Amino acid sequence: MDDNRRQISERMSQADNEVVELRERVKSLEKEIKASTKGINETKSEKGDAEKKRTEALKVVSQIELDLRDLKDRISSEKRAKDEAVRELNSMRKESEKSKSELAQISKVHAAKLKEEEDISKSIMDREKRLSILYQKQGRATQFKNEAARDEWLRKEIHDLERVLLSNRKQESLLQDESQKLKDEINKLTNHIESRRSESSKLEAVLADKQKNHNDFTKQKNALQDERKSFWKEENSVTAEIDRLKEDLVKAQKSLDHATPGDIRRGLNSVSRIIRDHGIGGVFGPVLELVDCEEKFFTAVEVTAGNSLFHVVVENDDISTRIIQVLTREKGGRVTFIPLNRVHAPNVNVPQSSDFVPLLKKLKFRAEHRRAFEQVFGRTVICRDLETATRVARSNSLDCITLDGDQVAKKGGMTGGFYDSRRSRLKFVKVIRDNKAEIEKKTAHLENVGKKLKDIDKKITDLITKHQQMDAERDHAKSELEQFKADIASATKQKGSLEKALAKKEKSLANIRNQIEQIQSGIAMKNDEMGTELIDQLTLEERDLLSRLNPEITRLKEKFLSCKNSRIEIETRKEELENNLSTNLMRRQKELEAIISSADSKTLPVEVEAKEQELKESKRTLDEATTVLKANVDAINAHTRQMEQLKKQRDDLKALEANLEQTVQDGAKDLEQLMSSRSTYLVKQDECMKKIRDLGSLPADAFET
Repeated sequence: MDDNRRQISERMSQADNEVVELRERVKSLEKEIKASTKGINETKSEKGDAEKKRTEALKVVSQIELDLRDLKDRISSEKRAKDEAVRELNSMRKESEKSKSELAQISKVHAAKLKEEEDISKSIMDREKRLSILYQKQGRATQFKNEAARDEWLRKEIHDLERVLLSNRKQESLLQDESQKLKDEINKLTNHIESRRSESSKLEAVLADKQKNHNDFTKQKNALQDERKSFWKEENSVTAEIDRLKEDLVKAQKSLDHATPGDIRRGLNSVSRIIRDHGIGGVFGPVLELVDCEEKFFTAVEVTAGNSLFHVVVENDDISTRIIQVLTREKGGRVTFIPLNRVHAPNVNVPQSSDFVPLLKKLKFRAEHRRAFEQVFGRTVICRDLETATRVARSNSLDCITLDGDQVAKKGGMTGGFYDSRRSRLKFVKVIRDNKAEIEKKTAHLENVGKKLKDIDKKITDLITKHQQMDAERDHAKSELEQFKADIASATKQKGSLEKALAKKEKSLANIRNQIEQIQSGIAMKNDEMGTELIDQLTLEERDLLSRLNPEITRLKEKFLSCKNSRIEIETRKEELENNLSTNLMRRQKELEAIISSADSKTLPVEVEAKEQELKESKRTLDEATTVLKANVDAINAHTRQMEQLKKQRDDLKALEANLEQTVQDGAKDLEQLMSSRSTYLVKQDECMKKIRDLGSLPADAFET
């Protein structure tokens, strides 16, 4: 029964251990399931953000594609318009050359006709004047009493004509000045138009350069923004890692506080405060914060040290005395100190053996703290198992411990059993120490990333400022170009008006000069008549001239009328040609040249290049958003599959745990029945022993019998 009880106890103990292990695994799985659930929720949130970004990026890409298509359509349509304009312009130029050639010929004929008409008109006027003079001379004898009266009248007539001549000369001078002013104004406008055209060409070149610089700036800005995005991503990742480390650090600190006795924890907190408030130096800290080793030795170290893990190592006893006085005065709890100047480590001679190794050799600590560690751990060695520890303790008089925490004292005492490694204080301290170091490292890295982000932000800000300035300059240049084109159109129109006004002035000037010649001719004739003999009869020559003048005048008038009719026909054709050239051919030619010039502009191709670059960047942003969205979907699916697997594993473990618990319960029942049977047999044994005792001593012959 004792053997059966031992077997059942071992089986129950094994089942209990497996249940504890299974519960730990279930707890770990629950934690992983919780983390997976959190990951799914976070990823779903990121997926929503990614979907929004992708939708926005898709809208931007669609809009840019529409704008780009419009620009390309404009370029295509302008190219078609240019080709048509070139063909039409060539046709217009041929027609213009033909019209100009015809106009040049007809202008010569028209000028000749005008000259002929003017000459005929002068001849007629000259003959009419001579005829009038002859008639007047013929009637002078009846008009005037004597030569003196006639000469007096002639002088008066000459005076009046000279006064009219003076007025006409003033008018001629005024018309000449006005014509010259108009010519100067036309020349000035011509120079202004040429200057504006030259400046327009320069501005178009400047605009093309500025658009190219605009595209270059856009590329630089996009590259910097991409770099900034990568740093943002890195910053978020590092920040999340720091938050996770801090969360684990807080959990470890809380777990360490819970694993530390209350009065010791209060005392250690008081010591930290006293050191800070009173500026006390030479305090190195508790033993558990000064020691480090492999995780497999944590249990052996903690069991060996016990509460000595919380002993505070100080430089000398004066420091500990001072702190204890403050603790006592402030009722801050109790703390045990290890003054290094008072510690005398035991001189333990540990032989070399493969069965054990000194615990002190497996610990890592600073050399100046060695005496404190020798005092706490110097007498203990680590053995493979409990049997080895028992043998070593008995044969070498050493305190022994196994990796599971089972102790065998050199005096023979043994301590052992289950040790909950989940509440390992050294493990918590290691987590705290490692997390603090990692947080410090990550924080430094985060600060470095922050500096790089600031530098990139500054570069982007400077670039945007330059970009805005360049855009303002480009817009100003565009405005100037439009103004120049408007000025050219206005000046061209004004020049046409001035040329028409100049033609009128020159015609008026020609008329006034003709009048001046006639007046001069009349004055000359009256001067010739003055002082001549006053007779009532003409001379033979004068009568002969008088008889010839009338037919000549009639013939010249007929010729003048024919010439005038011919001139009017030619002038009509000339005006038709001029109107066709000025109002139709030349205007259409300028329109076609403007269309060709607009199509040859470099602005639209540069804008297309900028839009294509912008489209490329937007598509890259869309691809990134799509990739992030796909990654989020894949992550959600992976988390979901992982969570399903974890849940299945958890359910399997719980089923196994239920089986083990049933085994424990069955073992307990079997053990209870066994103990009941054992008690019955013990009672029977006691009764038998009592009966044996009641028989008393048997006689010697009983054995012989």
